[in-house]
Formats: sequence, structure tokens, C-alpha cells
Amino acid sequence: MPDYAPMPATLQDPFGRRIRYLRLSITDRCDLRCGYCMDEGTRFLRRQEILTLEEIHTVAAAFADLGVDKIRVTGGEPLVRRGALGLLGDLALLPGVRELVLTTNGTQLTRHALPLRVAGVRRLNISLDSLRPGRFREITRGGRLEQVLAGIEAARGAGFEGLRLNCVIQRGVNEDEIPELVAFARDRAMDIAFIERMPLGGGADGGDALPADAVRARVEAQFPLLPTLEDTGGPARYFRLGGHPTRVGFIAPMSHDFCAGCNRVRLTANGRLLPCLGHSGAVDLKRVLRARPGDRQALEAAILGALRRKPRGHGFQAPGETRILHPMNRTGG
Repeated sequence: MPDYAPMPATLQDPFGRRIRYLRLSITDRCDLRCGYCMDEGTRFLRRQEILTLEEIHTVAAAFADLGVDKIRVTGGEPLVRRGALGLLGDLALLPGVRELVLTTNGTQLTRHALPLRVAGVRRLNISLDSLRPGRFREITRGGRLEQVLAGIEAARGAGFEGLRLNCVIQRGVNEDEIPELVAFARDRAMDIAFIERMPLGGGADGGDALPADAVRARVEAQFPLLPTLEDTGGPARYFRLGGHPTRVGFIAPMSHDFCAGCNRVRLTANGRLLPCLGHSGAVDLKRVLRARPGDRQALEAAILGALRRKPRGHGFQAPGETRILHPMNRTGG
């Protein structure tokens, strides 16, 4: 039993939205260098700047006690961090956490897909922005498509409850591949989500964002989309691909914001709790963890204080808020 008085098992922001979903970035490092995520001169954090695995677990446990029941582990690329599998196994055992999911670039899945499933990861989101080796290499600054495709096949054989491809479509870069990517997912009975690129700091290369409506129109030109009320607790709006188990999702933070139903917060690799990805405000949980180690009440008070700062909506369209400095390789998107 804890030696402190736990706070009520619920997290709610000033606008009545219940927070049930925590995104945990466990590293800012990645073995790819996608232009929309990292600038050429990206500096990785020093070891002492990032949270230890024990600190990450402590924060996750506090959130679970406060009512969060879904945790997504992200990076950078989370599987390049030593000890990631052990951490995931520990997170899966947290009381109250009903769903542990992982976002990955797929490069490490040939080795780690089955151990991830054994550890308790239920679903994977795998980034895949092109099916053309040369273009994939250009987008990722040196990545090998065949490595990711092999990882996808390993994941398909590992028995996850759900697999989804994540695609960032950029005008003049990969928009011509939209039908090809949908067909790839359909043929493998995987879901696919198209994500609008956001104007975040750390990743200025590449093309312009293609609005979700334009992407959807290109999908519907070749594939029937049937509305569905299915939900995974995240921001994607899903459609069923007619006659197939595949769902096609659209995540449109720019053209159709989903702020009214936002149920999530993010912890960066260096311990900054972001109530909203579209605002610059953050609370430094690393400072609390290291100044008052073992003080669970202080940690929970800091979390609740951060929630009181969660805005009604993001600031991407607001004057002066068009470039928000949350490097994507530290926040996990």
C-alpha cells in the first residue's frame, strides 16, 4: 500500500474533459531522420537530460493512479533505447492500465515484434510514408524500406490485437502514393491513418501539409469509405474500407481540430509534461522527480497543476503561434 494519501482517481481539465490517455516519449533518438520530424542540425539530449526508465515508470504509475487507462510509448524511436522492453513489461502491469500501445518506425520489429507482444503491448502504430525505396530513403534521410517492410511482416505474425500504418502526406512529396498505401494496408488487413503535418519546431524540411479532406478525396476516388463510430481513444476519425476489415483514419489537427474531445497529455523524453501539443506551456516533471525523489504527492500535485493549464484548443492558427517549439523527436507527435 502507498505511504501517501492518493488523490481522486480522475484527471479533468478546466473545460470538463477527462484525461485518460498518456503519451510517453522515452527517447529523442532515432535511427531515421525524417525531414518533418528532425532538422539537419538536431542535437540529441545528453543522458542526464532525459528521464531514467525508473522515473518514466514513476510518472506512468502516478497517471494510472489518477485514472489514465491508456498509455502510448513513443520516441524518437522507442526501440533504440536500452531497456525499453523491460519498461514496457512493467507499464503493462500497472493497475488500471487497460491498453498499452507503441508507435514505432518499424526498423527494429524483426527482432522485437514478438517480445513486445509478450511484454503486453496490445497494438502497434508503424510509420510508413512511402512504398518506393528511393523516395523512402529521401524522406527518412537514409532509411531502408525493405527493413521496415520486414518489420511489418514480423508484427503481422506476432499476434497483436491491432496494427496501423501512420502516413504523413506532404504535397509534392508523396501525395501520389495515397491509393497505393491504402491498397498495401488493405491487402494485409491493417488499418491506416493519414496525418496532417503540424507546424512544430524541429523539422522544417519536406513539402507542405496536404489537408485531410484532400487526402480523403483521393482515397474515395478509388475506394469506398463507410462511416463508422469505432474509436481507439485517440484523435483519428475512422472509416471502414468497404468489404474489408481495414479502417482508414484521418488525423486532422489543422483543418478539423479535435480539441473539444481531447483526452490526452504528453510527456517528453526530457520530462516536460505538455497539456497541449499546440501551445508552448509545459511543466517540468523531471525537476520535481529529482528535487523531491519519492514524493508522490509532489508529483501528483505537479500533474494536476499542469492540467489546470490545459487550454480549450491548440494555437496553430493563432497569430504568433505558427511555430511551436516542441521538437517532434522528443514529444512523439
